[in-house]
Amino acid sequence: MTALELLAPARNAEIGIAAIDCGADAVYIAGPGFGARQAAGNSVEDVCRLCEYAHRYGARVYATLNTIIFEEELEEAKRLAEALKDAGADALIVQDLALLDIEGIPLHASTQCAVRAPEKAAFYEGLGFSRIILEREMSLEQIRAVRCAVDCELEFFVHGALCVCYSGQCYMSQHVAGRSANRGECVQACRSRYDLVDSSGKALVKDKALLSLKDYRLLEHLGELAEAGICSFKIEGRLKNISYVRNVTREYSLALDALIAANAEKYCRASFGRVLKGFAPNSRKTFNRGYTSLFIDGKRSKWSSMDAPKGMGEHIGSVESVREGRNSMEICIRPSSRDLQLRSGDGFSVITRDGVTGFRGDLCKGLTVSCKKAEGIAPGMQVYRNLDTAFEAEMEANPCVRLIPARAEVRAEDLKLFVTAVSQDGRTAKAEAEGSEAARDESRMAKMIRSQLSKSAGIFSFSVSDIQSAGTLPLLPASQLNALRRDLASKLESQ
Repeated sequence: MTALELLAPARNAEIGIAAIDCGADAVYIAGPGFGARQAAGNSVEDVCRLCEYAHRYGARVYATLNTIIFEEELEEAKRLAEALKDAGADALIVQDLALLDIEGIPLHASTQCAVRAPEKAAFYEGLGFSRIILEREMSLEQIRAVRCAVDCELEFFVHGALCVCYSGQCYMSQHVAGRSANRGECVQACRSRYDLVDSSGKALVKDKALLSLKDYRLLEHLGELAEAGICSFKIEGRLKNISYVRNVTREYSLALDALIAANAEKYCRASFGRVLKGFAPNSRKTFNRGYTSLFIDGKRSKWSSMDAPKGMGEHIGSVESVREGRNSMEICIRPSSRDLQLRSGDGFSVITRDGVTGFRGDLCKGLTVSCKKAEGIAPGMQVYRNLDTAFEAEMEANPCVRLIPARAEVRAEDLKLFVTAVSQDGRTAKAEAEGSEAARDESRMAKMIRSQLSKSAGIFSFSVSDIQSAGTLPLLPASQLNALRRDLASKLESQ
């Protein structure tokens, strides 16, 4: 049985907790330094808090120490590694081989190590890495070749931003701005606008984001990736907000559940619990530059986002007409689907001749958007919605709730009720309650016991599998049965 892991990004502890609630089996987060996203640092105390929450569900926390480390920083980096280990981190994601002598915690070879060939994968496994995070640019065939060459775990990105260069081997930011991507300081030069000129100086393309790629999306390829040997499916985005992480994590968690349900003899989830309730996810409604599958099929898909290096969101139609006032305008949208509904406060973007023009819908009536005046918008241009306020409100109103199933067996004897509960992850707890008299209607009492005990308490969702009665069931009020259930939950969680 292969355990499949959905790995989500955490800019901070709150986002990491939200990802776990939405179904992540693991999250990755930076400590106060040496992470490849300088703007996403966290205190060791916050990492500890996230670890405590994650471990309640058997989920893991991976700490990123994946920058190049200067010699004078090495001792500081090692002290931080020890502190993160003590905080409860389950592994360290590293790039610099100077950290190889850290003991007592698994090491994962960062995607910054640029592993895309069997020989290099074998080299890193030989150094002692328990997991290799492969390059995004690989195909399924290349992944299979690596799988045949190593026995360690393989992790692969399935969603999020793409760099135009191999991770760990891009020096453009350092060259143009003196800020190294390998030090967590990338200026994202590949999202900037450039002119393309030939050797004679003739402009072939003007003012385009020539190096900008679409975002990665492999939602439909999870089964193929699992077959190829990937055990951890990684979502990019340690700079993304909580809304993005919730939405994308939930969508991929549902897809992974469906994959496992169809292959129950082969796969299981790497953590415990199931997500109940919650919103209906849709990654097209959140930040994206358009989506691509890059090279996963062994051939190049459409990947350029040179017209839209910023987040475009969901395509909703085209501009039908524009009516301009002195400081405002009305834009009528020809929808791409019949069920399109707009809401005041929605955010929109249009690809114009001068690039992407974004605007907020101050007032939306039907398919007409009233907004402040924006330049360059004309009939026929494509319209995207990059902020769907109704969708955001739905996520807030219907948060995901993650509970661990627990099976309860009930036995009655001498006016006492004995309950044994076993959780999905094997924890066991016992509790009992005593009544002062026998229930006159045993069938009704049994129904009440099943009803009151088959509810949630703490992080557990209880279900009664069996009720055995050696004599008559005791007469117990609902309040006493509820207290019994809470007692079981407290005992299970304390283990």
